Amino acid sequence: MWQLTKKSTLPLYQQIMEQIIDYIQNGTLLPGDKLPPERKLAELYQINRSTVVHALDELVSLGWVVRRQGSGTLVNEGNWGRSTTPRVDWRRLFTQEAYPTEPYVEEVHRLLKDSAALDLYSGELPLNLIPDFRFPSYTWEDLLLEERKQSPLGYGPLQQVICQRIKMEQKIDISADQVLITSGAQQAMFLLLQVMLQNGDSVAIEDPSFLYSLPIFASAGVRLYGVEMDLEGMRIDKLEQLILTKKIKMIIVNPTFQNPTGSTMSAKRRQELILLSQKYQLPIIEDGVFSELNFGPIPPSLKEMAPHQVIHLGSLSKIFGSSIKIGWIVADKDLIQRLSEAKQMMDFSISVFPQVIAHTALNDSKFQANQELLVAELKERGTAFTFDAQQIVEDWSISTIGGGLYVYLTWQHQKLSRKDWSIFLREKLLVAPSFLFSNDTMAMRVNYTRLTKQDRQQFFKKLQVISKQLRRN
Repeated sequence: MWQLTKKSTLPLYQQIMEQIIDYIQNGTLLPGDKLPPERKLAELYQINRSTVVHALDELVSLGWVVRRQGSGTLVNEGNWGRSTTPRVDWRRLFTQEAYPTEPYVEEVHRLLKDSAALDLYSGELPLNLIPDFRFPSYTWEDLLLEERKQSPLGYGPLQQVICQRIKMEQKIDISADQVLITSGAQQAMFLLLQVMLQNGDSVAIEDPSFLYSLPIFASAGVRLYGVEMDLEGMRIDKLEQLILTKKIKMIIVNPTFQNPTGSTMSAKRRQELILLSQKYQLPIIEDGVFSELNFGPIPPSLKEMAPHQVIHLGSLSKIFGSSIKIGWIVADKDLIQRLSEAKQMMDFSISVFPQVIAHTALNDSKFQANQELLVAELKERGTAFTFDAQQIVEDWSISTIGGGLYVYLTWQHQKLSRKDWSIFLREKLLVAPSFLFSNDTMAMRVNYTRLTKQDRQQFFKKLQVISKQLRRN
């Protein structure tokens, strides 16, 4: 166990550091395990004791191990402070882009400013569909008084409203200490990665998935593995293969009106997913941000089916737009407490102002009626889209629209390349190709909610022109 490879060109103390970190990450050394004494390690490695001391000093400073009087050197039992070996090429770090930009996305953002472009790319409702509500006048003194109702978990009145809504919609009794308010669902996801995973850990997500393009996983040092989907959702047989071969530590799913496909995981598949996660003792993160935009009955949430196995994420941004950056995490109170501590350590504080706005919106007497009107309008647009799509079914297969914001169109002919999608940009038809969500190039996500009757006619007219060009290619 305590031997170094002769092939490495790294200094000996760094080789020792990397080996001990690898042992901690792969479970050979567990939290609280005691390392051999310095003199014994020097003997085993057949090197000077000073080199061992140097390596252990570095590991202590990085948080991987701790020294305790009378106990020796122990593997740190906490997650905080753990870092990788300090071999950073600072010049290269600051001269390269942190995350490569996607040329297609850059061009889409440029075209979004063009009034002639048809925007079916954006992941929000059009402004004219966002439910309206009356916002009462507040003085600065009023807001300061409201701020006193805020705890490390969030604004108390908003927590209570979220608890009530979850009880009504998901049949789960939860208390305020099981809800952490965040600045949107992405911040919630980042907190979970930081608290529950370590650098180098692996996570299973759906393929395709909007998570594929998010930089938060790379910044947390987390590896993503996509799991093939079928009509019922994430394939359990493929997921189990990944769990066994890639040492998956967490499963993240968007089971209801999934982004980008718009599909909904069946109740049977949800039960199979929960049983598999229990078999391997893996947490499930359920992203439920679209579940309120449903046109009919939907399966129970994963959180409802397995309250202690599932961590649930919610958000208001899909109903009220990104201007109300409010999300929440629902989990057992011990995890919520750890997440709250991490949130404070990273200074992810949220102003009371957007929380008061969110509370006001959810408490508005007309909110429920306005939401029902919104869902009725979306259902009408979804039905009209499906009907008009019959004119392109020879070229594209169309996913079922049962709610949410998206419909998924898959090309039925020859294999497309990334270059083929530039035709859409030339025609100023802004869609989200599948290569933004996976390695696939044959489909596109369309936000059908942004299409008025006139826009819809323009969309299908342009799509027919583009389809002819694609067939010729």
